Amino acid sequence: MTENARRGLVGVVADSTAISDVDPDHNQLLFRGYPVGELARRHTFLDVVALLLSGELPDPDERAELDRRERAGRALDPALASLLASLPVDCHPMDVLRTAVSWLGAFDPDAGDTSPEASREKAVRLIALLPTVVALDQRRRRGQQPIAPRADLPYAENFLHMAFGEVPEPEIVRAFEVSMLLYAEHSFNASAFAARVVTSTRSDLYSAVVAGIGALKGALHGGANEAVMNQFAEIGDPDAVDEWLAARIEAGDTVMGFGHRVYKRGDSRVPVLHPHLRRTAELRGGRELMAFYEVLAGAMLRDKGLRPNLDYAAGPLYHLIGFDPPMFAALFAMSRVSGWTAHAVEQAGDNILIRPVATYDGKGKREVPVIS
Repeated sequence: MTENARRGLVGVVADSTAISDVDPDHNQLLFRGYPVGELARRHTFLDVVALLLSGELPDPDERAELDRRERAGRALDPALASLLASLPVDCHPMDVLRTAVSWLGAFDPDAGDTSPEASREKAVRLIALLPTVVALDQRRRRGQQPIAPRADLPYAENFLHMAFGEVPEPEIVRAFEVSMLLYAEHSFNASAFAARVVTSTRSDLYSAVVAGIGALKGALHGGANEAVMNQFAEIGDPDAVDEWLAARIEAGDTVMGFGHRVYKRGDSRVPVLHPHLRRTAELRGGRELMAFYEVLAGAMLRDKGLRPNLDYAAGPLYHLIGFDPPMFAALFAMSRVSGWTAHAVEQAGDNILIRPVATYDGKGKREVPVIS
């Protein structure tokens, strides 16, 4: 590899964006200029969807209209529901999401319309439908019948009812909604960049979202929150954390849920979600899980100088709410589709084909052998 190659595009400024930014001086994430912590205290996930897609927080009339459109768009076409029910129950939940989005694109007669208005309309449709897909998928894996969406319930309450057959305590509903809000967008992350690359070829929005899902499926991106719970299961007891961590460090293995490519002083989203995680643990008997959480976090700071990222807090939260760990990345995607579609709209609005080059380090020119 030559010295000027930047593997992983580390530190490379690929383009500009007005959607979100990490402010390194104040260690905070901004959505369209608004600190995400303040948004999480005062607004809903759908408010943030409107902000990401349009550039501004909705006024009361705009909020009511978005809420109406989201509620009206939740029901799955019976043909899509049948297709999803036919998929293997041991395939990854992200494969189910990817299949659902491809189906939606194939059956949308306006899939090729990439105007901002049409793309935003498709985005709202995906934001409404993906929770229904995720809830159906978890229930089918458990041998349970799907629960139809309820138009009388708000976004988070409806999804949790579809997943579990009841609406949990208000504190848990709010914890889930805050997690959705925090996961909604994060600048030029791997999945958003994948969506922008596809959009730059003048492909359709559904293809861009499928690319985002494919990137988010990876263990180094959306799979990290599931891996956190797997690590706790592997450790077995909070008293075994130090021994387990020493072995991981000696082997050079990554400890999932810590550090971040962008944040250098800790993920600014964690302090926003942490109080909701602690309250959910109180309500759902999560004392031992929180012991794991605190002990491993302290050991990682002591031994590696690394602080938790959002996945480290979200994984235990989703477990305590009642989701199966393989579903965690799909929950992430339910939220992040708002960021992907905002990036697709922005990329299409001032488009240039994203086509980097590579430094060749293979064999030099050589003669092709003659086959006798």
